[in-house]
Amino acid sequence: SFSSDEVIRKRLLIDGDGAGDDRRINLLVKSFIKWCNSGSQEEGYFQYQRMLSTLSQCEFSMGKTLLVYDMNLREMENYEKIYKDIGKDEKIIAAAHEKISECKKQILQAKRIRKNRQEYDALAKVIQHHPDRHETLKQLEALGKELQHLSHIKENVEDKLELRRKQFHVLLSTIHELQQTLENDEKLSEAEESQETQMETETKQ
Repeated sequence: SFSSDEVIRKRLLIDGDGAGDDRRINLLVKSFIKWCNSGSQEEGYFQYQRMLSTLSQCEFSMGKTLLVYDMNLREMENYEKIYKDIGKDEKIIAAAHEKISECKKQILQAKRIRKNRQEYDALAKVIQHHPDRHETLKQLEALGKELQHLSHIKENVEDKLELRRKQFHVLLSTIHELQQTLENDEKLSEAEESQETQMETETKQ
C-alpha cells in the first residue's frame, strides 16, 4: 500500500501542475465513449455538450499553462540578466577590493618612508651636536698623550712605593735587631748585678 505522500507525489507527476488535467482527459474519454454508445439524440447531444465543456476546460488549462510557461521564461531571462549584472558587480567589487589592497600597501609604504625620514632627521640632529671626525681624532690623540703621561707617573709612583716598602722593611729589621740587642744587654746587666750581689753577700760572711 502506498502512503498518502507517495500518492500525492505520483498524482502531481501525472497531473503536471496539479490543475486536474488527467481527470478532464479521463472525463473526456468517458464522455466520448458514452456519446458513441448513446441511444437517443438527446443523450448524444448532452454528451456532445459535455465533451465541448471538457475541451474548453482543457484549452483554458493549457492556455493558463502556456502563460505560466511564458512567464517562467521571462523570469528566467530576467534572472539571467540579474546574474550577469551581479557578475559585473562582482568584477567591479573585486577590482575595488584590489584597488583598496593596493592603496593599503601604498599607505604602509608611505608610513614606512615617513618613519625612516623621522629617524634620519633625529640622527642628523644628534650628529650635529657632536664634533666632526677631525676634531674627534685630535681629542683622541690628546687623550692618548695624557694617558701615556699618567701611565709614566703611575710607574714612577709604583717604583717609589716599592723603594719605600723596601726601606721600611730594612728599618723594621734594624729596629727588631736593636730591640733584641737592648733586651740582651738588659739581661746581661741583670745577671751581672745578681752576681755582684751574691759576691758581696759571701764577703760579709
